[in-house]
Amino acid sequence: MSKPTPADGPDTDSGAVEPSVPSTLYRRARRGAAQVWSRITPAATKVPEITLLFWVVKVLTTAMGETTSDFLVYQIDPVIAVILGAIGLAVAMTLQLLVRRYVPWNYWLAVAMVAVFGTMAADVIHIGLGIPYVVSTAFFALALAVVFLTWYTFEKTLSIHSIYTLRRELFYWAAVITTFALGTAAGDMTATTMGLGYFTSGVMFGVLFVLPALAYRWIGLYPILAFWTAYILTRPFGASFADWAGKSQSLSGLGLGTGEVSVVLTVLIVVLVGYLTVTRKDVGAKDGRGYAPESAPGSAPASAPESGLGPASESAPESGVGPAPESGVGPAPEWAPASGIGPAPESAPGPSLGCPWAAAARAART
Repeated sequence: MSKPTPADGPDTDSGAVEPSVPSTLYRRARRGAAQVWSRITPAATKVPEITLLFWVVKVLTTAMGETTSDFLVYQIDPVIAVILGAIGLAVAMTLQLLVRRYVPWNYWLAVAMVAVFGTMAADVIHIGLGIPYVVSTAFFALALAVVFLTWYTFEKTLSIHSIYTLRRELFYWAAVITTFALGTAAGDMTATTMGLGYFTSGVMFGVLFVLPALAYRWIGLYPILAFWTAYILTRPFGASFADWAGKSQSLSGLGLGTGEVSVVLTVLIVVLVGYLTVTRKDVGAKDGRGYAPESAPGSAPASAPESGLGPASESAPESGVGPAPESGVGPAPEWAPASGIGPAPESAPGPSLGCPWAAAARAART
């Protein structure tokens, strides 16, 4: 006869199934840290898709920043103007860094304030410190090279479509601020030091602005180099024409007034950013793994966030989630079927030929 087992005996396995207090606290702390990290880490790329409207708004913001800066420093105390510009930049950058994906109003407000403050920074170095434009131009060019070198050293890419981590976004905005200061110094150097005048400088920089796109299209210029070269040239291009319109006739301008020109440019920017907000033509659409551009039919999908779950596929660099299955679960162009399953229809358009800058930027994703 077998010996009966007491029904109320101790559960010898209870120590194995019931978590200890330290392990429970550890799991809770880990969950809390993950929640905090998810709030400060972008869920999607933080910059817009590169379309023709991107370049239009970019040139308008550079022009507006030039005239607005000139208006403020001549209407109020220059020191107070610079302080106000720094405060505006800090507020705009805070709003941009707090969002987890690209928001048109936040992004372009930050760009506009960078334009205003970047102009002030270049003018302070020349007017306040008496440094020639040739020297300040060389200084900002060297500073930009240092920013790009540091960015690439840490991230191994300078592609703007990889801006989905906080550190990359900080590198991106450091480069943007430096390009504005460099463009301001270069534009003033050609217009005043070299004596070309504002209109001639604007025409010259307009031609130079188009060259990277043509070089990418016809001789295969490295797309990231083509994009950043064009990006730098938008500053003196837009600012030269803004100075030509706003400066007095004695300074080779039309004499329309910097305040009036600033108001007109601001209205145009607000209208275009409002249009982008409503149409979402420059916003990447989020799917299960990555972010497919809505604005560029036939363009490649944007990079997915780094998850660290496995090797990245070629179509989603650094995503860490492995190669995308053939069923189309990963990112897809906007013309793909709504379900994301199956091949693209035969009518799917190819890469857009209307904007070489956009094509270069899409090629620079990897």
